[in-house]
This record gives sequence, structure tokens and C-alpha cells, in this order.
Amino acid sequence: MQFFTVFPLMIIPVLVYNVLAFSGKAFATAEAVRTRLDTDFLSVPMVSGTTWHITPGHALIMFSLLMLFFELIKSTGIGRAAVMNHAFSLVLFIVCLVEFLMFPAFATSVFFLIGLMALLDVMAGFMVTIASARRDFAVGDGFAE
Repeated sequence: MQFFTVFPLMIIPVLVYNVLAFSGKAFATAEAVRTRLDTDFLSVPMVSGTTWHITPGHALIMFSLLMLFFELIKSTGIGRAAVMNHAFSLVLFIVCLVEFLMFPAFATSVFFLIGLMALLDVMAGFMVTIASARRDFAVGDGFAE
């Protein structure tokens, strides 16, 4: 169970995107990945009479948002595991940034949004940790008086 505490959950959507990006051929073009992500794989009839078309890109963004939600809940933890989680989240964001800038298959809006969620995970984790440390420090100072 310690594994889920230390490693960021945002790694799952990043790995799924890597599989989608490199499943056709190595170093695929952005157009090939975009075509793969924009193909409908689920259609849901709506009460209004229209059809909601869901693509793999949409599903991956929805899944990434769900992982970000759980990651934000995890960021409220304290201790060594939380600090390690924040460090791994930062490494994951750096990997996302490098992939986005260096590989054509990752220059899509879907991966940009996943990378943005990884950045939000890093920022939220550090802000929550700093705020809780400041609060603990303030409580400690109050007892010393």
C-alpha cells in the first residue's frame, strides 16, 4: 500500500498516453496520434435527441481529472511518503514537459492538458505541504509562550 502513497497517480494517464502514442510505430507524428485520439469509440444517445460522441482523447482527459482528484486528496498527507510523492510528481511533470517539447507524438492538446494537470498536482502538493507546515509551526510557537 506504501507504493500508492509514494508514487503519483498521474503517472497512470501519462503511461496510457505513451502507449497510445507509441503503439502504432516509434516516434509517431502528432497527426497520427491526433487521429487515433479523435476517433469515436463510444456514442451515448442523449434525452435531447442528439448523440454524445466520446473519443479516446476525451476519455483520457476524464480519467486524468479523476486521478488528479485523488492525487489532490493524497497531497493533504504529511510525512516522508508525502514529500516523496511531491518529488516524484515534480519528476513526472518534468518528463511530461520534455516529451511535449521534444517528441512530435506528444504535441497534442490532450497531452498538454495531462501535463498541465501534472503541474497542478506539483503546485497543489507543495502549497498544501507548506500551509500545513506553517500551521504546525504556528501551533508549536503558541505553546512555547
